Amino acid sequence: METQDPNGMGLKSIDTVKVKDGKFEIKGKITEPAFHTLQVESVNGKVPFILENGEITIAIDKDSINKSKISGTYNNDEFVKFNEELMKLQKSLVDFQKKNTPAMNTAQQAKDTAVINKLMKEFTKIQEVVSADSKKKYSSYAETHPKSFISALIIQGMLNDPSADIKKSEKLYASLDESLKNTKPGKAIKSKLDQAKTPTVGATPPVGAAHPAVGDAK
Repeated sequence: METQDPNGMGLKSIDTVKVKDGKFEIKGKITEPAFHTLQVESVNGKVPFILENGEITIAIDKDSINKSKISGTYNNDEFVKFNEELMKLQKSLVDFQKKNTPAMNTAQQAKDTAVINKLMKEFTKIQEVVSADSKKKYSSYAETHPKSFISALIIQGMLNDPSADIKKSEKLYASLDESLKNTKPGKAIKSKLDQAKTPTVGATPPVGAAHPAVGDAK
């Protein structure tokens, strides 16, 4: 079992168990939910899941890691459903790539810029639609799932965008369950919102704005 290294050095192993008769079990307690991954020796790819207190069942498909099944706790059930819905939104992109990859390869070998540009233009249009739909999905999910750990991650991600709607982010944060506000993502959101409210040092005040006197009550 692996988690993100706090120093930003990729993933680090935090527990290791032996697989016996195709089964394994890891026990422990944690203070808050967090994303972790499972890595099976000699198997390509990792299985992402949300580590939280409760019984989590994971059936790993060694031949196709993406087909592994995760269930057993609220956040993991939500994680699975959310990913399935995102995949539906992205299906048009995947279908386009499958259909046009041979033509693109042929065009690149022949240096046929007309075909390359045409395919790239079509792909970009689909990509823009999928991106817009995905953003709506993220936002609507956070609005309707105040108890989901994924909502906290979504709001945190929204605030990493320089063009983020601060008022909307504040509203979403306010609606989060108190237990989520106390997680690392929840605290990171609060910190970002506080920074957004703090005027930049040296910023010129608006015309007509009064300068507060020392000792004024805030």
